[in-house]
Amino acid sequence: MISLKKNIAISESGFVFNPTTGDSFSLNSVGTDILKLLKDGKNEKEVKTTVIDRYDVDGETFDKDYYDFLKMLGQYKLLDAS
Repeated sequence: MISLKKNIAISESGFVFNPTTGDSFSLNSVGTDILKLLKDGKNEKEVKTTVIDRYDVDGETFDKDYYDFLKMLGQYKLLDAS
């Protein structure tokens, strides 16, 4: 299961702060929603259903963009290794 590190702070406006590294990032509304869902412990199916319901995106596009986004989160050390 993919999970966000517990200490990652996410603001309503999409500002993300990693206190471990001091890095900060800005996300669009879709990225912000995905991070919040991951932080709430939602699984991939729940994240996909929520994003498809809220935004004009099909399942195939979601899958590609979601995995690209997860790769980026891993590169920025925002995901929990467990």
